[in-house]
Amino acid sequence: MPSKPTTIFACLNCGAQSPKWSGRCLECGAWGTLKEELREKGGAEKVSVPAPELIDFKEVSEEKLSRFLTGIDEVDRVLGGGLVPGSLILLSGEPGIGKSTIVAQIAESLGTKELPVLYVSGEESAGQIKGRLQRLGTDLGKIRFLNETSAEKIAAAAEKLLPRLVIVDSIQTVYSFLVEAEAGGLNQIRATAARFLELAKQKNVAVILIGHVTKDGQLAGPKALEHLVDTVIYLETETLHDYRILRATKNLFGSVNEVGIFEMTGAGFKEIKNPSAIFLDEVGESLSGSVISSVMEGSRPFLVEVQALVTKTVFGYPQRKASGFDLNRLQVLSAVLTKRAKVNLSNQDIILNVVGGLKINDPALDLAVSAAIISSLLNQTVDRQTLVLGEVGLGGEIRNVSRLEQRLKEAEKLGFIKAIVPGAEIKMGALKIEKVKNLNDLLEKIKS
Repeated sequence: MPSKPTTIFACLNCGAQSPKWSGRCLECGAWGTLKEELREKGGAEKVSVPAPELIDFKEVSEEKLSRFLTGIDEVDRVLGGGLVPGSLILLSGEPGIGKSTIVAQIAESLGTKELPVLYVSGEESAGQIKGRLQRLGTDLGKIRFLNETSAEKIAAAAEKLLPRLVIVDSIQTVYSFLVEAEAGGLNQIRATAARFLELAKQKNVAVILIGHVTKDGQLAGPKALEHLVDTVIYLETETLHDYRILRATKNLFGSVNEVGIFEMTGAGFKEIKNPSAIFLDEVGESLSGSVISSVMEGSRPFLVEVQALVTKTVFGYPQRKASGFDLNRLQVLSAVLTKRAKVNLSNQDIILNVVGGLKINDPALDLAVSAAIISSLLNQTVDRQTLVLGEVGLGGEIRNVSRLEQRLKEAEKLGFIKAIVPGAEIKMGALKIEKVKNLNDLLEKIKS
């Protein structure tokens, strides 16, 4: 009895086979080339495929990566030195945080009369976009606008104009004719992002896709969107002030450790040239539980203020709460202080806060957190002109931190007179260095 034929889909371009249809061939990336074929089970013919030519890295000449400077230093820092032609960038953030504002400022800096920027919006009209651009003082001759949601039409317009930059606001509103689904769905976002990736690579045009963030802080749409793009940057805020933090979580052309600091004004984003100042409390008097330290964000040191409030537990187990600092790390430091420094925290609630809303993962903050906890518990103040730096080990020992000299120079520049650091060999000018080997040494200095 003959076997029942099965349906497969074969690519007319490269011959690749797939058990189900999709708008784009997964092998060669061509669109609309998968055609239905009937094959007998077990009777598929073997296809002879020639072996591709292997590449020897020794024979490949090293290419220098070219970049466009956006004219906004903080944006260039996060992107790794500028915007790379042919790159696909995903910019996301909460609604109303300023995504459209910052891309408008980038468009103003990058666009020229000969090489304009193509601004695509499926959510706002031309009048709304023009009003925002005029409020920001943008030269409208540098920007071309397209009110369209079809990925194919957007790509066709970009291929005809060949702009320096394409901005799509937002990717959740764009759809592709090749996928039968609503805009914003899993398949649509994958198909449209792949189409814009093809546009960026084939035409060497930089593309910025704006993506929404849901209420729980996740990127709306599939996580696979982040794997399709070259760079993922987030615009976020952590305070009640008008400060915005731009950070990269993926960057194929630079570091992901850099952050950009901005202030939101009526005329758009204003760069913060000295970010250390905004993360230090302006109150001049010393308070118990308040300690100044330094963290590294990329290649730049930030001075931050750590505040701790230690109070006697009224009911139940002692509470540990942290804002801007890892809660598990706070638990570890509390245990080390109790065990190694004989500071009894078993019946004390600890509330920790990093002033300014920064989220810190730098282990150099350990010693400052420990000092803040001891200071609050003993109600002893630490001089606000004293910098505290160091990593705390489980044995209560104080370990050295990276780029210690660079952090101390930043503190000296801002007028600090003393620094409590690990026992490392370091020489500074006017900054007095006090070395501690363990938490007991720190406890004695705070008591005195």
